[in-house]
Amino acid sequence: MPSRTYKLFRNAILAEQQVICVYEGRRRELCPHIIGTNKSGEEAVLAWQFAGESSGPLPQWRCLKLANVSGARAQDGRWQLPTNSITASPRATASAI
Repeated sequence: MPSRTYKLFRNAILAEQQVICVYEGRRRELCPHIIGTNKSGEEAVLAWQFAGESSGPLPQWRCLKLANVSGARAQDGRWQLPTNSITASPRATASAI
């Protein structure tokens, strides 16, 4: 059964909503795009991080393990995409909507 966090991110994808959350101790502002499991079978999401805290430059793609996400909430806002085309992530092995 999917976790509460998985359901929140899934619904945000379907509604094209932004998600605000804490991941690895940093506040992130994201637009989730692909949800499913990683190679280890853990729930994961591929998201475009456009604002918030980061160890590197923003914006950029992030693959988040949902078990490590806290305080997630969806909000309305401009749906963000990179200016280049979406490419497959080597971390995304299975997706479901």
